[in-house]
Amino acid sequence: MLMIRSARLRTFLRWSIPLCLMPVMVLVGGMIFREKRYLLLACMAAGLAVLLFLSGVERRQTGARRMVLAAVMTALCIAGRFIPLFKPVTAITVLAAMYLGRESGFLIGAMAALLSNFYFGQGPWTAFQMLAWGMIGWLAGLLAEPLKRHRFWLLLYGTAAGVFYSLVMDIWTVLWYQDGFHPALYLTAIVTALPHTILYAASNLLFLWWMAKPFGEKLGRIQIRYGI
Repeated sequence: MLMIRSARLRTFLRWSIPLCLMPVMVLVGGMIFREKRYLLLACMAAGLAVLLFLSGVERRQTGARRMVLAAVMTALCIAGRFIPLFKPVTAITVLAAMYLGRESGFLIGAMAALLSNFYFGQGPWTAFQMLAWGMIGWLAGLLAEPLKRHRFWLLLYGTAAGVFYSLVMDIWTVLWYQDGFHPALYLTAIVTALPHTILYAASNLLFLWWMAKPFGEKLGRIQIRYGI
């Protein structure tokens, strides 16, 4: 398994990719590529997600184990997208990130969007879904300790994650309809999508309330047993 040897480079990548490189690439790419070459943009986003994951690998053996678990959780996210209306993608991504780390959370969220869209349909929206779910996983890993200790904060984060996902996708909606970003149109998109946003936020809350304990216990045992 590839490893990044330099500690400074790893630190730079762990912060710059989710907070700068990925958002800028997706936003600029969304305006430039539009109907054409959107798969190229999605593949570039996937490359950054993998690079971010590798930046969190300090030991080859642990990194390989984490990759296997990340693949399993990604598969669960993909399966969850087939559930009508209430989809546990965000909940699974959040729980995985809490125990596998923020780099794993970003990778799981981003790859779940890319791979599942080979069935649900690829398009210019794919990169925005990768960014939204990736960032939700990354932040969950960053806030892992308070989210593990207090169920209230976990449920609040899950609800906020549903709103965040909708806000990111509304940016794509504006860029799709217009050349450039228009605040008035963005506000209109937010209001129009409000019923879907509420439904998605509520589904995150319900899935996290139901899944947090059983998933947390199993992932916690795996984390201790394999030193992840």
